[in-house]
Amino acid sequence: MGKLRAPSSCLLSCLLVLFLSSVSAVTDDPQDRQVYIVYMGSLPSRADYTPMSDHMSILQEVTGESSNEGRLVRSYKRSFNGFAARLTASELERVSEMEGVVSVFPNKMLQLHTTQSWDFMGLKQGKGTKRNPTVESDTIIGVIDTGITPESESFSDKGFGPPPAKWKGVCSGGENFTCNNKLIGARDYTSEGARDTEGHGTHTASTAAGNAVADTSFFGIGNGTARGGVPASRIAAYKVCTPTGCSSEALLSAFDDAIADGVDLLTISIGGKKASMFESDPVAIGAFHAMAKGILTVTAAGNSGPQDSTTSAVAPWMLTVAASTTDRSFVTKVVLGNNKTLVGKSVNAFDMKGKKYSLVYGKSAASSACSAETAELCKPECLKQSLVKGKILVCSSPGGLKVVKSVGAIAIIYKSPKPDVAFVHPLPASGLPEKEFESLVSYIESENSPQAAILKTEAIFNRTSPLIGSFSSRGPNTIAVDILKPDITAPGVEILAAYSPDGEPSEYDTRHVKYAVLSGTSMACPHVAGVASYVKTFYPKWSPSMIQSAIMTTAWPVNATGTGIASTEFAYGSGHVDPIASLNPGLVYELNKADHIAFLCGMNYTSNILKIISGETVTCPEEKEYQTRNLNYPSMSAKLSGSNNSFTVTFNRTVTNVGAPKSTYNSKVVPGHGSKLSVNVTPSVLSFKTVNEKQSFMVTVTGKDLDSELPSSANLIWSDGKHNVRSPIVVYTDAN
Repeated sequence: MGKLRAPSSCLLSCLLVLFLSSVSAVTDDPQDRQVYIVYMGSLPSRADYTPMSDHMSILQEVTGESSNEGRLVRSYKRSFNGFAARLTASELERVSEMEGVVSVFPNKMLQLHTTQSWDFMGLKQGKGTKRNPTVESDTIIGVIDTGITPESESFSDKGFGPPPAKWKGVCSGGENFTCNNKLIGARDYTSEGARDTEGHGTHTASTAAGNAVADTSFFGIGNGTARGGVPASRIAAYKVCTPTGCSSEALLSAFDDAIADGVDLLTISIGGKKASMFESDPVAIGAFHAMAKGILTVTAAGNSGPQDSTTSAVAPWMLTVAASTTDRSFVTKVVLGNNKTLVGKSVNAFDMKGKKYSLVYGKSAASSACSAETAELCKPECLKQSLVKGKILVCSSPGGLKVVKSVGAIAIIYKSPKPDVAFVHPLPASGLPEKEFESLVSYIESENSPQAAILKTEAIFNRTSPLIGSFSSRGPNTIAVDILKPDITAPGVEILAAYSPDGEPSEYDTRHVKYAVLSGTSMACPHVAGVASYVKTFYPKWSPSMIQSAIMTTAWPVNATGTGIASTEFAYGSGHVDPIASLNPGLVYELNKADHIAFLCGMNYTSNILKIISGETVTCPEEKEYQTRNLNYPSMSAKLSGSNNSFTVTFNRTVTNVGAPKSTYNSKVVPGHGSKLSVNVTPSVLSFKTVNEKQSFMVTVTGKDLDSELPSSANLIWSDGKHNVRSPIVVYTDAN
């Protein structure tokens, strides 16, 4: 990515003018109608207000039609206000100018962003882990995803009592879909039924809250007990995705229902390829209203790493999760004819029984339609089937996976752009890192009859610190530049969890399985959702911000792959989630709805707009007196303009004592990345007399000559001898 873009200081009206000017030339042909979301903030408190009638009235006024059949797509009426409708360009302009409308934005298709991972994090099965089973059984996790597989053992209700009395949802999963006392609710927004036909939603739900299921594996790979973080909790599934994507209007409907249904926490592994302004980001909108009702939303950072500025979930009222490794990884070895062994990555369940097959490099099998250089990549139509059939195809990119079966190859070896991740493939395969691949090419070019065997995948264990997945999206935050994102990292590489038998474990795969191995921030997100639910079972009255703070300030320090921004806090935020430590944070940074409204004032949202969003009277300062970096967030971040001058930055924070009644915390600053920072904490000692007592402090950061390619950082640690409450401090410049 290039330079970071500063947050727009343009007000909402300015944004609408810019957007509308770009579509003003479009005609009002009915064929040009597109689905737009009309966001109207909080539901009015008037007893006589009926959202659906209001939405229909607005549509009639805008369209001039007495009947709006085929126009209204969704009506948001349970937890916040708004609707989705098919509108022309001029109708879009008219509705955007109406009183009570916060924003209007196009419906977009968003993307979908274990046997070992919970043990790795210290949350062990059985008596080895402290549990609060009664409260855990009353905890409901809402999963917004591709649906769920109700028959999976991971969602069996054996041993479960009836759903919690607070549950207000329904089981509306469609034909041949039955809920139970574990899977207590399901809703479908795709017209396909809530059954998961892809596997993604089943995988994420079981990772967060699946039952413990012994002897699970992917064709013998990764054998063990698959389970979620809070296996005694209940699950409600909200299907918003189909194979073509996840629509914004459906996603907002899921939030609208889930909040009103009574879920305690939401996990959503869905997002765009880049961050959007909050008023046009359906996840940010839904999560804001969830936060206002005491529900934490855990989101995936995205899979566009290691490029910087790619994290898509950036609002401070969401807990954003990056993906990292565990102490187990899957490798697939390639044994050459000269008995040299190359180590690659894949989840290869096919047993070639050690038999060696002839190797053919793509460029050596080029068809007349392509050059040797193009054939080297194994692009479609570039290979002669007669030269490839029955052999192991070698390609300098994973593109060969699209054609390997059609040209009759028995297996494939390719140069992997993501050599830290093992993927499932529909035939024997191994993805080699660059040096190993070059060694393979040298062998092929030096031998008259090069041969190799691809071995079945094996699991290897190591004790090194977790590494951030190369695919995991990085910061900095492109919308709220003084909020560090992502917030935390969790296991998201090679995760084994429940899967849909109706789905396929990989593209072009015809196998069907009940458990599969997947990688992505989609897999990391439900791990943190499980941890957040775990914390909530011990502290049911804690607010979303208290749970988020407990998770962030007790995280392990980690390392990141790559160089520059990709290897800093912009990759992992506060560090790696630690479930056990998060139960006893000592101090927490609290935030409420009013704090977030003040933050939005600092982002230049107007009082009128914020009144509609919040449903309350809001008075923003005339001048920009509120600095967004002073939001009482568990991490501290500041973007500066220019890198050559000396600077001074201050952060104001308040902590709440949730540990021992009488306690004294001393501050300590540990250096991090980049240029040296001078950090002064005032006061440097905090003394508490009671639980829930609050103490404020100010952090002053000074420095000069910031590295334009690397953020500078430090860590503030408050310690009472038992607790170490750690907050990263990150300062960076426009040049980053």
